[in-house]
Amino acid sequence: MIKNILLVGVGGQGTILTSKIISKGFVENGYDVKMAEIHGMSQRGGTVTTQIRYGEKVYSPVIEKGTADIIIAFEKTEALRFLDYLKKDGILVINDYEIKPFTVGIGMSEYPDNVLEKYKSSVDNVHFINANKIANDIGNSKVMNIVLLGKLVKMLQLDDIDWKKIISETVPKKAIELNIKAFEVGYESN
Repeated sequence: MIKNILLVGVGGQGTILTSKIISKGFVENGYDVKMAEIHGMSQRGGTVTTQIRYGEKVYSPVIEKGTADIIIAFEKTEALRFLDYLKKDGILVINDYEIKPFTVGIGMSEYPDNVLEKYKSSVDNVHFINANKIANDIGNSKVMNIVLLGKLVKMLQLDDIDWKKIISETVPKKAIELNIKAFEVGYESN
């Protein structure tokens, strides 16, 4: 059985690093894994998506619309762009955090109101987490992505993988302790 994970965010949020950690964890535990990443002007605050497919044998990294088992949105409006990728009984995890695009700043567009309420009314299995606040509370907002990783691992019950080891092998040495803490706090979050 193949599982599909879609991570969506804004450039600079650590979406790709998180995907690499997830993929490495799956590979080290015997899964066939395919990952694709899309950088939409990511250095300028544009959308970044990564698609991860894992299972016994995976032939393509591409997640088709309506087939994502889980979507992790690193920014709350990014999920709106990709909601049609979520399967009917899929899980949506949203970081209750907003990054207003440049076009909002110059008055060309408006940031949508009541976004979280829209998700509640359109998705049966939706979960919210303020990963940015959690990351700030433990010392650095840059580990927001690892807080979300912890939440993902718990949601998908992926406890048979040594995530702390993989995080330790992937992040810079000086950041290992903080990233492990971020993972643990994300895992324990409700």
